Amino acid sequence: MKIREILDNLKKPFEKGQKLEKFYPAFDAFETFLFVPNHTSKTGAHIRDAIDLKRVMITVIIALMPALIYGIYNTGFQYLSQTPDSFTTLDAIIHGSSKVIPMIAVSYIVGLSIEFLFAIWRGHQVNEGYLVTGLLIPMIMPVDIPLWMVGVSVAFAVIIGKEAFGGTGMNILNPALTARAFAFFAYPTYMSGNQVWVSEASNVDGVSGETILGMLAAGNSTEQFGIMEMFIGNIPGSIAETSTLMVLIGAFILIYTGVGSWRIMVGGVLGAAITGMLFNLWGANALMSFDWAQHLIVGGFAFGIVFMATDPVSAAQTQKGKWIYGILVGILCILIRVFNPAYPEGVMLAILLMNVFAPTIDHYVIEASVKRREKRSLNLKTS
Repeated sequence: MKIREILDNLKKPFEKGQKLEKFYPAFDAFETFLFVPNHTSKTGAHIRDAIDLKRVMITVIIALMPALIYGIYNTGFQYLSQTPDSFTTLDAIIHGSSKVIPMIAVSYIVGLSIEFLFAIWRGHQVNEGYLVTGLLIPMIMPVDIPLWMVGVSVAFAVIIGKEAFGGTGMNILNPALTARAFAFFAYPTYMSGNQVWVSEASNVDGVSGETILGMLAAGNSTEQFGIMEMFIGNIPGSIAETSTLMVLIGAFILIYTGVGSWRIMVGGVLGAAITGMLFNLWGANALMSFDWAQHLIVGGFAFGIVFMATDPVSAAQTQKGKWIYGILVGILCILIRVFNPAYPEGVMLAILLMNVFAPTIDHYVIEASVKRREKRSLNLKTS
């Protein structure tokens, strides 16, 4: 293949002993992005497979596309619907693209630059995990957050949240949620309120830009939003978190390809649904009375449980552990929403908290399995 021949010729100055040897990790990143690595392990046990980490990451990116595309459209729609002028779908997409694409560009430029620098410094291959993280971070941000804040949040997530632990596969927290948590606590006025969720809200008189959960936390009515609007995602919110329909399409892709854990997804839904039902019986405030099914389709719950709770690095690894992990994420999400009016969206903190406890969950699941086997073995010997 012609491209393969060109790459082989370009590769020579980067090989061991050549003058550009130090920059081989950077070249290797581009090469393996285009082609599956043409080498295998020489010693020890290994599996020969056409699927590597980059292909897994690309599958996740494909699964993210429906939510991203709708998020771009909804960004434009939420802004243009506040103006007196008529507009088309194309107008909404153009406006949304002008807001979202620069954020994605900043995320990838800053994040990949840091990844390349660490790879060259440590002399290892570029970690592929940022292919997904670089897209997730802008997708879960408010539309009008300044680009420099996006860049600082990305740098914090990559350096402190991932590289400090050794890079992809070593981090204990989801990097995208780490970036959002940093932005939330470092720049709270740009991450909450009713002016951050609709593009250029401060320039439009009488704009209604509060999220549904924010309205409930403030004791306001949400009757203007129908159940189908909530499900389709035609509501204010983070750039690509609003459409449960598009998230479900992505979930199907992840489950069908075996990339995402259906146990964590189903566990999260069960935990949130049961907790929501119990609070519906209590109904002490607006968020407790909010229908449990609607809790599942507003805010970032669906997006978080599908794309971030299932992160194979920071989530539980055992089969039973995935159920426990997912159920607890769902329970904690609703608990945080209901009992923390200052932060009605609870999925981010719920996932980050369970990221910390995921290794503990796996430990006790494995310990319980070992004890059952030991007991079974003892019973066989005595019988």
